[in-house]
Amino acid sequence: MQITLRQLEIFAAICQEASITRAARRVGLSQAATSQALAELENQLQRRLFDRHGRRIAGNAAGRDLLPAAIEVLDRVRDIEAGAGRRPLNVKLYASLTVANYMLPSLIARFSRRHPDALFHLAAGNTDHVVRSVRQFESDAGWIEGSVRYPDLDAFPWREDRLVIVAASTHPLAGRRATEAALADARWVLREKGSGTREVFEDAIAGRFRLVHVPVELGGIGAVKRAVMGGAGLTCISRSAVEPELRTGQLSRVHAPWLDLRRQITLLIHRQKYINAGLREFLRFCGVKLPNS
Repeated sequence: MQITLRQLEIFAAICQEASITRAARRVGLSQAATSQALAELENQLQRRLFDRHGRRIAGNAAGRDLLPAAIEVLDRVRDIEAGAGRRPLNVKLYASLTVANYMLPSLIARFSRRHPDALFHLAAGNTDHVVRSVRQFESDAGWIEGSVRYPDLDAFPWREDRLVIVAASTHPLAGRRATEAALADARWVLREKGSGTREVFEDAIAGRFRLVHVPVELGGIGAVKRAVMGGAGLTCISRSAVEPELRTGQLSRVHAPWLDLRRQITLLIHRQKYINAGLREFLRFCGVKLPNS
């Protein structure tokens, strides 16, 4: 049996893309050559790695079992090449919008000044997107707001974040202490379902009041802020995301000290993920203490 690194790369791409066509574009081969490479790998292993349903393809139990080992082999080879000076550190990260936009960029910039050859790929999405990416080995590490429990993921507390309720400076509640009744009666602009920010907010108000008027749901922090500044209603958002607007008076706090709006930012890593020296160094730079580090 002579399994090649190229076969493993193609196999991993098909797993992560869930499509031979998209995997072929990713690895720079034709669709026919990609299908042939997969067929050769399955013949060598004497088992099917995917279930086919028409044009759809999905990893079966054998494919899911093989994926962590294939990713580890590929990561170790990249680590060897990086150590030999043939390949720079290449880190793929996925983070919630708050973390990706307001917390990680400055850390990446500072780390890059120490390691000018390092390559970073930072994607932003909601908690569901981050979890899916890390579980599929598409990202080396992910940051979410709050916590999740999956048997294949390790979760490490990173830092605490505080949410605040804000409104346009002309809103009747701007700068005031709000009652439960006032917040229940207000109009709200909220992040989409699956957002960590929304989950923390809904958990905080559970048992106190129900949201009656939520006419606007938006999928981005910038869009939420612009809608609130335009007078669409109140929102609950990370303080780090609205510091500039609070300083300039474009937004104002609505005080509700009786609500616990603290949340934990959590780092997620797949339990079977090989953490190379470069990734470990970056995570340590971010203040993450991993086992055996």
